[in-house]
Amino acid sequence: MAFFRSFGKIGSNSMKILLINKNGYFNAKFLSSSSRIMSAASPSSPLNANSPTSQKIGKRDPLDTSFNNPIDAFKSKTTIELIRAYLVYVLCSSEYLVENNMKIMKLMNSILGDKIFNMIMKSTFYGHFVAGEDQVKIVPCLERLRSFGVKPILDYSVEEDLSQEEAEEREVTAATPLAAPNPSDPSHLPQYVVDKSFADRRYKVLGARTYFYLNEATCERNMEIFIKCLEAVKYSSFGTGITAIKLTALGRPNLLLQISEVIQRTRQYMRDIAGGTGNVLTHHKTIKDLEQYFGKLGDQKDVKEFLDRMTTDKEGILHLFPWSGIVNEECQLSDTFRVPDPKTGQMRRLTSQIPHKEEEMFRNMIRRLNNIVKIAEELDVRIMIDAEQTYFQPAISRITLEMMRKYNSKKAIVFNTYQCYLKEAYQEVVTDLEQASRQNFYFGAKLVRGAYMDQERARASALGYEDPINPNYEATTDMYHKTLTECLRRIKHLKNAGADPKKIAIMVASHNEDTVRYAIDKMKEIGISPEDKVICFGQLLGMCDYITMPLGQAGYSAYKYIPYGPVKEVLPYLSRRAQENKGVLKKILKEKRLLKTEIFRRLSRGQLFYKPKGDYVPI
Repeated sequence: MAFFRSFGKIGSNSMKILLINKNGYFNAKFLSSSSRIMSAASPSSPLNANSPTSQKIGKRDPLDTSFNNPIDAFKSKTTIELIRAYLVYVLCSSEYLVENNMKIMKLMNSILGDKIFNMIMKSTFYGHFVAGEDQVKIVPCLERLRSFGVKPILDYSVEEDLSQEEAEEREVTAATPLAAPNPSDPSHLPQYVVDKSFADRRYKVLGARTYFYLNEATCERNMEIFIKCLEAVKYSSFGTGITAIKLTALGRPNLLLQISEVIQRTRQYMRDIAGGTGNVLTHHKTIKDLEQYFGKLGDQKDVKEFLDRMTTDKEGILHLFPWSGIVNEECQLSDTFRVPDPKTGQMRRLTSQIPHKEEEMFRNMIRRLNNIVKIAEELDVRIMIDAEQTYFQPAISRITLEMMRKYNSKKAIVFNTYQCYLKEAYQEVVTDLEQASRQNFYFGAKLVRGAYMDQERARASALGYEDPINPNYEATTDMYHKTLTECLRRIKHLKNAGADPKKIAIMVASHNEDTVRYAIDKMKEIGISPEDKVICFGQLLGMCDYITMPLGQAGYSAYKYIPYGPVKEVLPYLSRRAQENKGVLKKILKEKRLLKTEIFRRLSRGQLFYKPKGDYVPI
């Protein structure tokens, strides 16, 4: 299935290669060995020149941490591209155009036709924010970024253009249990109630893509798309790249909702019997402690079996439930999520009875994720599992950590995402770091501010549960910096102890230059160098080049999030980018100022036809 495994033997009469069809998928074709194919994967390609087998040390520039140098920021772009970028940012400053951008783009398409519309989009918004239509057409963009020290995070950014009514109908149907409620089932916690008012999960969300469940066949197609992204990363970046995926693309959201509620109830259960707060492992209780607690209820077989199934180590209980069995598709959820009543010892469910069909759907979701991560491991490409809404996130994080335990035994392949606008972000990271240490796997984390703030606050207020978001921007910044500092401190501890510092790998995914500057200063203060390859930085293509490009050129591990896909099918993505840029006016003003400075500098020196040529090698 992987790109390189599909090649025939060198010297055979015919060689099987993979070409890309109009949908961006790989197709196997046979070509005569006498044919001379000039492709992006040919031996003479700059990508091959920078492959690990022929790695060289590129030049390094000093880093201006004020990020005010327009030459460093834009030396990777032609003058025409700078003019286009400036025009795009000017358009993003128009409230009318941004608020009505989707209507305008559809109207233009209907009047001009596909050919002229596509040409205009490629000369403006699409050309600025999207790398190309498929895995072949994005290669020039990836080659150029690589030559300036920057690596890719690939995402096939095709999105369904659903109306609000269609989105709500799909979500309510997919988030509602298949079985009718049983009077004996526990009542739902308010955070995990399905509410039509918030069924369109795109509400007030600009920085993240939303998947709406249709059927199992759609989830299979999503899995294949993610696998194609993995293959494209391997083929185009020789394993230095990353693919981003969302768990809601791989299964029915009701399953994540139910498991998230179980996790929340499990935490409450531990508080009731052990006191304290936090996740199960933070209590540092042992099996013996619980045996003593339940011993007063008599010798009950079910309680003993419950204790025997717990995940433990010499320091105590890690999990009440055998999560490793759950992600290995071995456990029945309804039978697993039961605990002894603290007063009677009788076993009771933490969730409603899960029908056989939903059990099968859950195993399908886990199978799809396992398939993706297995191929990532084979291709030596990393995966970042995106964070989503708080009513899904406990399940997403739990499943992701178990994938880390399973696949991150030698290096960080799977990364979890932590949203630092959440009040619990720091504690969640610390808890997961402790699990990684105790179970001896490599921990990978992407730190972001968060994409769902307005939606989360509105939902919490409407449904009557505590607002999970930090009170203000400054509190989120403090949370981000506190969490990052703790990760850096633990990396330094690993170095000092002679252990592998790569046991903890962190991506600082931020467009905030103060946060990037903080990370760089802390790395220097603690004694972590870019060559340690434990900290990397990431920004979106078409945004904050004045941060990403100088970082890559100075030898830091820098990434661009690279969306690709056919023009018409990425219009929802482009719409969100336009609105997101309108919302970060301060960053736009700086980028516009730097763009204007560099454009005038080049024009004054007769560099209208400047051709970028980089001699940098990503770390």
